[in-house]
Amino acid sequence: MSPETCEHAGMKIPKPLPEPMGGAPFTVQEALDAGVTRRRLRHRALDSPSRGIRRPELATVTALSDQVRPFTVVTEFSAASHATAFVLWEFPGFHPDADSRAVHISRPDTMAIPRRKGVVGHVGQFFEDEITWAEGLLITSRARTWLDCARRMSIDEITVVADHLLRRPRPEFEGRSEPYATPDELADMLDRHKGTPGIRKARLALEQARIGSDSAQETRLRLALERAGLPAPGLNVPTELSSGVVREPDLSYAEYRVGVEYEGDGHSEAAQIVRDIAREEDFARAGWRLVRISRRHMRNGARSAVVKVRSALIDSGWSPK
Repeated sequence: MSPETCEHAGMKIPKPLPEPMGGAPFTVQEALDAGVTRRRLRHRALDSPSRGIRRPELATVTALSDQVRPFTVVTEFSAASHATAFVLWEFPGFHPDADSRAVHISRPDTMAIPRRKGVVGHVGQFFEDEITWAEGLLITSRARTWLDCARRMSIDEITVVADHLLRRPRPEFEGRSEPYATPDELADMLDRHKGTPGIRKARLALEQARIGSDSAQETRLRLALERAGLPAPGLNVPTELSSGVVREPDLSYAEYRVGVEYEGDGHSEAAQIVRDIAREEDFARAGWRLVRISRRHMRNGARSAVVKVRSALIDSGWSPK
């Protein structure tokens, strides 16, 4: 019997691979360095998604970082970037390539563009702080990924990501106290890479980005309201409604005592419904009007949401100019 196989129920099965290669993609060189023979690497139970990479057919790995890592290792001086980095960083918003199975990797423009099966290759100029180590692989920084993705996104969706990077975190829930980026850092990223495809859209997005939105839908709602000529709202501003009662409406117009809440799918749960009722009662007792917006109000450019908020503002004394 070959040392590469073992007997089991009268059948030859391949010798187990060293961990973690039995459950996740790996490079051929990593396997050779671990003592795996080339003959074992040719076994039909191993798929080859790209040259120099092997993937066990029965691999149970689901983490995108584990799937992407071998592509960055086998291609020298490369890092996950563009749509792949967008997903790895868990950016909000819509990127047209986010669901693609192709892996996007980048390397310096002094080298050849990566060309291999399963890869969309890019080259560019990279400053030292634009490549970082995360999730076990090299990846473009959040700010650089934001700029790289601008070419394929709308201005509003680029703004959604900018708001995500700029927002103040909630340490008790997120384990961090600083935003992912500051407005100056995003502006500096644009100044570094003048002429980059998509940079004009990114500049416009940064101009309309604001600190305070907690979700993509809050950003989209804000943009729709401002575009419709409504006043600029406060964003998640702590508001004392009565002694000891402080609420943070998603958007607020303190001058007119109007608050706006975007309610996602989680607001249909029984416990959340009870909390929502209590919140609305707090606003009502303080003489505020609370406008509740759901996904259906966001259709067709958030027209229904705009109508609801405009009506509440007018009823509260606001006059359109």
